[in-house]
Amino acid sequence: MKKANYYHLKRIKCRAPGLHFILLFFTFHCSLFILSCDNSHEHVAPAINPNDSLPFMTAHGISNLISDSGVISYKIVAEDWNIYTTQPQKWTFLKGLFLEKFDSTFHVEWHIQSDTAYCHDNRTWELRGRVVVLNREGTLFKSEELFWDMDRHEIWSNLFMRITKPDSEQQLEGNRFRSNEEMTDYHISFAAGYTPVNEEKEEPAPAINSSNSAADTIQTTQRASAADNRRRATQQ
Repeated sequence: MKKANYYHLKRIKCRAPGLHFILLFFTFHCSLFILSCDNSHEHVAPAINPNDSLPFMTAHGISNLISDSGVISYKIVAEDWNIYTTQPQKWTFLKGLFLEKFDSTFHVEWHIQSDTAYCHDNRTWELRGRVVVLNREGTLFKSEELFWDMDRHEIWSNLFMRITKPDSEQQLEGNRFRSNEEMTDYHISFAAGYTPVNEEKEEPAPAINSSNSAADTIQTTQRASAADNRRRATQQ
């Protein structure tokens, strides 16, 4: 019995180091798992800044005059006007825009209207939808896109543009439109157009009546003979 007990204890002592190793290994991994759980964070997007989605001010049914260097230069008429204070600042006119530009004598240089308009950083205008421009010369411009840089005083478009001259049906069409701010000196690429020609019908010459012609000839001859007789009498 003593030998058997000694052998059993010896076997237990021999197995103990392996058990300790297993317990240490299990404890180490459990610690790593707990630490990893404590240091983990959820992969979620940051909170939405209200300034990114909501306008700072919204005005309805506006008619506003805008000055440039202390001089009234523009007039804006719109149903809705949203002002965003984010950087860069932005104005939106989602329900249409009517804009007039004045010269130094407060005469209208041109007016423009569009279905949708954006103004970026109080500098660049982006007009979308049915864009129509009419300058002081009466030239009409139609497109679905128009940009206007107020600092460089340039207007351009990369879409189809149709230009109609005043008091006529002459039209010019093309793409890649570029113009000065007054819409008087402009260039257009891939241009095509037509000029209508008024073909006047020649009126036929009146028919000559032979009887009337003969009577007129006799009357003319009689008047000439009478005039010759009076001239001879005056000379005598």
